[in-house]
Amino acid sequence: MSGLPGRLGRMASEPRSAAPHIADSHEVIRVVGARENNLKDVSVDIPKRRLSVFTGVSGSGKSSLVFATIANESQRLINETYPTFVQQFMGQLNRPDVDALENVSPAIIVDQERMGANARSTVGTATDAHAMLRLLFSRIGQPHVGSPQAFSFNIPSVSGAGAVTLEKGGKKVKERRSFEITGGMCSRCEGLGEVSDIDLDELYDKTKSLAEGAIQVPGYNADGWMVRGYTESGFVDPAKPIQDYTEQELADFLYKEPTKVKIQNINMTYEGLVPKITKAMLQKDRDALQPHVRAFVERAVKFMPCPDCGGTRLNEGARSSKIKGISIADAASMQISDLAAWLDTVDDPAVAPLMVGLRQTIASFVDVGLGYLSLDRASGTLSGGEAQRTKMIRHLGSALTDITYVFDEPTAGLHPHDIQRMNDLLLQLRDKGNTVLVVEHKPEVIEIADHIVDLGPGAGRAGGEVQYEGDVAGLRASGTLTGRHLDDRARLKDATRGARGGLEIRGATQHNLKNVDVDIPLGILTVVTGVAGSGKSSLIHGNVPAFDDVVVVDQSPIKGNRRSSPATYTGMLDTIRSAFAKANGVKPALFSANSEGACPACRGLGVIITNLGFTQSVETLCELCEGTGFSDEVLEYTLDGKNIAEVLAMSADEAFTFFTKGPAHTTLTRMIDVGLGYLTLGQALNTLSGGERQRLKLAISMAKKGAIYVLDEPTTGLHLADVDNLLALLDRLVEAGNSVIVIEHHQAVMAHADWIIDIGPGAGHDGGSIVFEGTPADLVARADTLTAKHLGEYVGASTGSATGS
Repeated sequence: MSGLPGRLGRMASEPRSAAPHIADSHEVIRVVGARENNLKDVSVDIPKRRLSVFTGVSGSGKSSLVFATIANESQRLINETYPTFVQQFMGQLNRPDVDALENVSPAIIVDQERMGANARSTVGTATDAHAMLRLLFSRIGQPHVGSPQAFSFNIPSVSGAGAVTLEKGGKKVKERRSFEITGGMCSRCEGLGEVSDIDLDELYDKTKSLAEGAIQVPGYNADGWMVRGYTESGFVDPAKPIQDYTEQELADFLYKEPTKVKIQNINMTYEGLVPKITKAMLQKDRDALQPHVRAFVERAVKFMPCPDCGGTRLNEGARSSKIKGISIADAASMQISDLAAWLDTVDDPAVAPLMVGLRQTIASFVDVGLGYLSLDRASGTLSGGEAQRTKMIRHLGSALTDITYVFDEPTAGLHPHDIQRMNDLLLQLRDKGNTVLVVEHKPEVIEIADHIVDLGPGAGRAGGEVQYEGDVAGLRASGTLTGRHLDDRARLKDATRGARGGLEIRGATQHNLKNVDVDIPLGILTVVTGVAGSGKSSLIHGNVPAFDDVVVVDQSPIKGNRRSSPATYTGMLDTIRSAFAKANGVKPALFSANSEGACPACRGLGVIITNLGFTQSVETLCELCEGTGFSDEVLEYTLDGKNIAEVLAMSADEAFTFFTKGPAHTTLTRMIDVGLGYLTLGQALNTLSGGERQRLKLAISMAKKGAIYVLDEPTTGLHLADVDNLLALLDRLVEAGNSVIVIEHHQAVMAHADWIIDIGPGAGHDGGSIVFEGTPADLVARADTLTAKHLGEYVGASTGSATGS
């Protein structure tokens, strides 16, 4: 041991070897032979600890490479490190179709999926900010009312007492026990913040009997099980009109407590109609309901703030405890930028460590441009862009490094004024030593990239190949579709259309709107713009859909599973099945993979799924039907030489030339018009991006004439080259006699508008006012709003390759 210090001294003084350490050789994420979805044996090297942007037209394979391959495999490998006991409770991820994936670091996915539409979920609960706020009030709030759960609107106050039998000294003795839980939930609204008043005349037609179909609730058919529970219960006379019920019969029909009954030897629970639909429909988030059910709820039920808690969701005890005169309900309802200022005044040393974390979380909201929200805002009401930025908040202050952050269009929903701030956050994550992968179309984000991977050349089967890898300068000179359009700028219109009447909105006060009066011109293209949080969606969605003939096309998820496809969603499959049935003289049901035509082995899925418990399920191609999902008998029937599986494998472009007339041809025309010609008719709906979902909804809705179309950020997910096609589509809608109202931040759409309504001047309580109404040229000439400034800079950069209007 005596020689050790000398040896250490010599080692310290020796010069370092010039040879790099082997640990430093893993500097790239290496993807070899990726074949997920439409990728064609893609191999790329993505530099680590750099900002890489993935570009290409919608459907070119960007998400398949970044999310379905790299991020998916990273998360799957991390899940495998957990004990098998834990893995059995986790969602199982399939191994991506790739030959090799090397040097992958743990991935954090920040996507645009809407946050859960749970009626009890708020911005505060989703980010843990409310949990920290509850802890703060439980420690220093006066008067002291209890633990953090005393400030939670999800925990009711309950108490109970009773006798328990214990054995002591060989004898059984009874002792009294009691318990008490102090929660913060308002008992009247059960923590929902609103109560409902049901219009009974909308529930049933009192002139009819139950047997005649008196109940008017969706799903309650006269011969269905839901109604038979009433008609065969013995509590009411099914043949008597409801207006002739006795007082007791009406009470049993509407309000009876759950009671066990036997109907046709089946044990069932009878419950009054009002509590039954309250549980089934009213206590769920309205936005998550199916459209026809939501329409019924909006017609039959009047929602109002709870009179006991004033809409705060909290009981009197939770609201009584205050810090510096502010209750937790007051703090949660503040605009977050104001809440940050109030938290700076709280300096009690007893909660100093807690305040550091709380202030940091609240400051992160402001950093990502969400300072206009409040913690009590329902998370289901956030847009896709707001939801994505809310998810970012957890990661901004993290001390973790060498993480891979994966973003899906982080600028979605952002005004040009806010994009620079988002760029700063992406660079901040990179500079901490993380790998940042971004799927993006905006030139402002592409230009800050260290490395670019451009996919294409087209979409669907025409895509899935790497067109370019390198820096921004190389992309501009590459001649790829993205490179050619990177510097495109739209021009202001030389002449705008004249309105044909107007849509009056008077005294709009939703959210932050300040008693807004505005006339939205009809018969032209109107663009509503302003910074994120200024009140655009509140003005349009809160007022326009109340009128008739309004088609709202947003990016909300399309309800569907792996069996749903563009063919089923658009109703085209019914037409196709009828055509096959007529040509072959058989039943249409034969040509459904969900019905009689299903392959008996895989039941129409095309794959055999083997559940392996705690490890991922294995999907293998069904050998009997070879992945088509149809039985051999069905595949023998053809239409113009093609069987049903071959038709569903066609893209919309291919099917357009196959079906030359009829309803299918019309629907396919609309799909191609909205830029979805590359989608195959049988592609699973759950594989579509937000932008593709919106454009598919638009394709279905385009049948109306003389309607008012409301589009919410239709450029989301659109490549620079596709924006021209969108503008042409909007023009065709207007020229067909429709009115088009677009909520949008993209300068090309603003420049193409006939009329602009700019809301602001800022976000939250700094917005909510009309700051400009007029033509785009007038807006640029005034140049006194944030929108005017950025639109002026955009059109001022017009080049010879500018897109015209």
